[in-house]
Formats: sequence, structure tokens, C-alpha cells
Amino acid sequence: MAERQYTANDIHILQGLEGVRKRPAMYIGSTNSSGLHHLVWEIVDNAVDEALSGYGKNITVTLHKDGSCSVLDEGRGIPVDINKETGRPGVEIVFTELHAGGKFNSQVYKSAGGLHGVGAAVTNALSEWVDVTVFKDGGSYHLKFEKGGHLVTPLENIGPSKKHGTLVRFKPDPNIFSTVDFKYDTISSHLQESAFLMKGVRFIICDERSGQKQEYFYQNGLVEYITNLNDDKNPIIDVFSFSDVDSVTNIETEIALQYCYEDYNETIYSYVNNVKTSDGGTHESGFRTGITRAVNDFAEAQGMLKGKKLEGSDIREGLTAIISLKVPEELLEFEGQTKGKLGTPAAQPVVSNLIYNKFTYYLTENKENAIRIIKKCVDSQQARIAARKAKDEARSSKKTKQEVILSDKLTPAQSKDYLKNELFIVEGDSAGGTAKKGRDRIHQAILPLRGKPLNTDSISMDKLLHNEEIATIINTIGAGFGQSFDIEDIHYGKIIIMTDADTDGAHIQTLLLTFFYHYMRSLITSGHIYIAVPPLYRVFKEEGKKLVQQYAWTDQELELAKKKVGGGYKINRYKGLGEMDAIQLKETTMDPRTRQLIKVDINDPFLVEKRVKILMGNDASVRRQWVEENVDFNQVDTFMKEAK
Repeated sequence: MAERQYTANDIHILQGLEGVRKRPAMYIGSTNSSGLHHLVWEIVDNAVDEALSGYGKNITVTLHKDGSCSVLDEGRGIPVDINKETGRPGVEIVFTELHAGGKFNSQVYKSAGGLHGVGAAVTNALSEWVDVTVFKDGGSYHLKFEKGGHLVTPLENIGPSKKHGTLVRFKPDPNIFSTVDFKYDTISSHLQESAFLMKGVRFIICDERSGQKQEYFYQNGLVEYITNLNDDKNPIIDVFSFSDVDSVTNIETEIALQYCYEDYNETIYSYVNNVKTSDGGTHESGFRTGITRAVNDFAEAQGMLKGKKLEGSDIREGLTAIISLKVPEELLEFEGQTKGKLGTPAAQPVVSNLIYNKFTYYLTENKENAIRIIKKCVDSQQARIAARKAKDEARSSKKTKQEVILSDKLTPAQSKDYLKNELFIVEGDSAGGTAKKGRDRIHQAILPLRGKPLNTDSISMDKLLHNEEIATIINTIGAGFGQSFDIEDIHYGKIIIMTDADTDGAHIQTLLLTFFYHYMRSLITSGHIYIAVPPLYRVFKEEGKKLVQQYAWTDQELELAKKKVGGGYKINRYKGLGEMDAIQLKETTMDPRTRQLIKVDINDPFLVEKRVKILMGNDASVRRQWVEENVDFNQVDTFMKEAK
């Protein structure tokens, strides 16, 4: 075979925004729903940066009927005068050039989330069209881009105006994204978070498609944020909050925290210049180090530790904390374009020293609260030590009580290489029996459910442990639960919920996810929980002794399957897993080479917390209101008719 020559002509230079369209995930993380909404965040962040600098008190996001989204702020307005270096208007540069903008200049923005200067340009690159109107200096100015950032309407003065600010309206490109359907809840949650972080700024969302509208405005900021998160919990202390500006770095830090009884998770949300840092960073590590040192030093001085220092996990159990930093532009370092992790080294000691000093003072001045907090931490420590001791004893025993409990339900995997093993939690004994026949005996275990699990959102620990289904799941996974849960002890690398593709199946999924969320949350955040996706249809026909068949997971795939199989086909509409034989279930839903799985993750912790409260909490009226506002009953009726 002749060697392919590699010459200078093989080097292609992507002009303008072509590189963004070629590799969109490099800039927005993905081209699914998460990436789609990242386009909104980039424009909203620009409006927020104006408000952070003291310009504008209202930010409005509108979802239009034509599938576009607009963001209106009351800032200074993007510059419309001519840039001397390029000879082009400033607003045109902002929307067409990467790494261009005023946020690199600390005289323009003291602190800003848009470090890389690619936000508006990326949204432009990945949109079908972008329409920009600037209100500035007594006039209004307009320009428009189409098909990935091509200027079709140059900047024009469209008349006088007394307003100030910028209106950006864009429509995502369906050729780029797997979905272009903006989610009201996702955007509403994001704006509410921003309102909590920016006291005195009003955030408004309007959905022209459904008529929904919501305004968020908070005067007490992070205190109201914590109160909102913990409104159905039993707090140990009132919300403790404080803020400070470091005299050396000018990093501004605001923190609010609260401890709650009967809460076995740590909930820490962090932000930098109003950008959520979902992956943490130096500020979060500083917070954890500082609060661990403060609690240990205080408890030791009071003689409450008996020689055993508390671990960080003991101290953070039941803790809800919000960390919000304003970092000057010259110090701001994010890891990755999506700004999920703060890399600024100076933030670590600033936050660590601040939380240590402030929380030590709080504990000293509030002795009764301090004793309650230390007791909660010591209880967590003792539970952790007891759980570890019990696990060690169980491992040394030839036949444990746990094995007896599981013997009549679980069909275990043969391999002891736990991280390669998979646990299928299956709806019903019938489907469980089929799954046992179709499984890989080496690495796949089957646990059938007999009936629906409990709703574990608002029940006592005693009732939870007396529920046979929940107790069996806890023992099968083998890592404890709640405060004793240790992810290092899990017996399965993947825990796969496999239910019927109907409303009952969806309900079981929700009940199980609620349990994992409350009592084994790190299973979700560490990527161990999955949802199996069985097909809805099988299209088949016999050609002599040969069987021709295709599976379909959607109505669109069904039409393609019909064409592939050809005339004379028959269709199976699977109403449940039990309607498949073992071979069909294996090749469509269980075999790693051919199956489809949905990985469960927490992309928006605040939205997840709100949704669990609404859908699984005790207040039926709130749940009813949400269902009426968000469920299309015409689609539900269609689904049920198809299922029959």
C-alpha cells in the first residue's frame, strides 16, 4: 500500500467561528440538553457581570414560541463605537471573535465570570440566528447574525431610546444539538440561584409557550438560599452567614451554613463570580480544611473528643453550606472552558482562614449550639467506626446474616471483582426470572422487586429498615447506608434499574432514585447508578427458516425498522419486560455490547433538591400544582393508548 503523503495542503485553517461548530463540546461540554442550556448561561452571565459591576437591577429571560430565547439586561450596553484595532463595532467583535471582550480589563469589570471571553461568540456560532439590540447613549442599535455567526444585518441605528442595556435573542441550531427544546424548570432554577447570590437584583423568566412566569428577588441572599434548601428539615442551628474581603488579594468571600438533624449527606454548593463551580476547586478545599480544623480545635479544647480527632466527613455530615466568591479578573483561573472548577491558588488559604476564624468565633460565642454541632459530629464518628467494625467482622465470618437475608431473592454474580460486576434491580418476579436466564453469570447479578419500594423522602429510619425491599437493596449493595455508607465497600460497579417502559416502571425508578439520593448519594455522584432502556417495539418477519428482526426504542426508530425489515412485517409492542424471552432481553437491554443505558447524574443539585421535595414530599397541593403546570396530559393519553 502506497504511503499517504502529509503536506502543508493537508493543514486546514478554520476561519472565524468554524472551530466552535466543528468541536462544540470543547466549548459547552456537550451537544445534548446540558450544552443547549449552556448557550443561555453564557448570555445570562454577561448580564450578571453587568449587575455585579453595579449596572442594572433587572434581568429578564424569555422563551419564545418560535424556539428562540432572549435575555434582556439593564447594563451599560455592549459598546457600539468603532474599535480602532479592527475598524469594526465593539458589539460585532464580541459576537464573532473568541477571546474578545471587556472582561480582560479590571477597570471595566472588577470581577466577572466570563474569563475566557468566548461566551457570546460561542452562542452565536452554535445558533441558527442571533439578533442583538443595544440601548446606549440615547439610541438603540441593531445587528443580526445567521448560520453560525455570519453577519447578515450590519450594525444600524434604529432610533432614539431612553433605555440602557442589551437584548440578545437567539435560536439554537438543530443541526448541532440533539434537542433544541429549552426547559423552563432548568432555566428557572438557574435564575433563582443567581437571585440568591445577588441580593437586590430581580431575575424574571417568561415562557410564551406555556404562559408561565416567575420572578426571583431576595434581600437576604445566601441566608434565604439555605432556608429554602432546608425548609423541610430539622435544623440544629439557625443559618450562620458572614462575608469578608481579603486585604491582600481583594477576593470577596460570602458563606452561609446550617447543620440539620437526621441528615446524612453534606450539601455544599460553590460559586465564583456567580458561576456555579460544580466540580469544586481551591475554594471548596479551603472551606473543608478550615471547618475541619475549627471544629476539631474547639471540641478538643472543650474535652469533647476523648483523644480521637474527627474526620472531615464526620464534621460535614448534615451540613448545608453555600460558598460564593468574587475573584478579581487578574487572579481568576478556571479549569476548563465550562468553568466547573476553580483553579485560583490564592482562594484556598483565603477561604480556609476565613471559615476557621469566623466559625471558631461562632462556636465560642454560642456554646449551646456548639455542643449540639459537636455531638452531631461525634455521633457520626461513632457510627462510622461501628460500621467499619461490623464490616470487618462480617468479612471474617464464613456465613454472615447478610447472606441469609439475600439467599431467597438475589441471584449473585460469580466474580469477586466487584467493580466489574453489575446489579440489575428488576421490576417483578417474571422479568426477574427472564433476566436470570439471559444474564452473564460471571458479572451480572439479578435482584427482583416484589412490589413498589417505599417513598423514603419523609419516613422514619425504623420504618425504612423494616421495609423488606429497601433492606434487601441495602444488604445487596453491601456498603451500608446513610451515615455509615462507604462507597469503597460497594459490591457492584454498576447498579442498573430495569423496569417496564410504562408509568408504573417510571414510578419505581423514581422511588429507587429517591432512596439512593437520600441514603447513598455518592453512588449517584460517583457514576454508579444507571437506568436500563428496553425497546418499545420489535419488527420482524420470517423469510423461510430465517428470522429478520429489528428493535426500536422510539417511534422514529420504528419507522426505520419497518423499512429495514421490509414488507410483510409484524410488530411486537412490548408492554413490559416479561413479554421478552431471555435472548431478546439480553441482546436489547442487558448485553454491554448492544444495550442502551442512561447514566444518572446530578447536573443541577439545586434543581434536584427542589424536584425531590415537590414530587416525593408530603405536600400534595404543591405536587398537584407542578403536575398541572408541567405535564402534557394529551401526551400521557397517547402513551397509555399505545401501551394497551
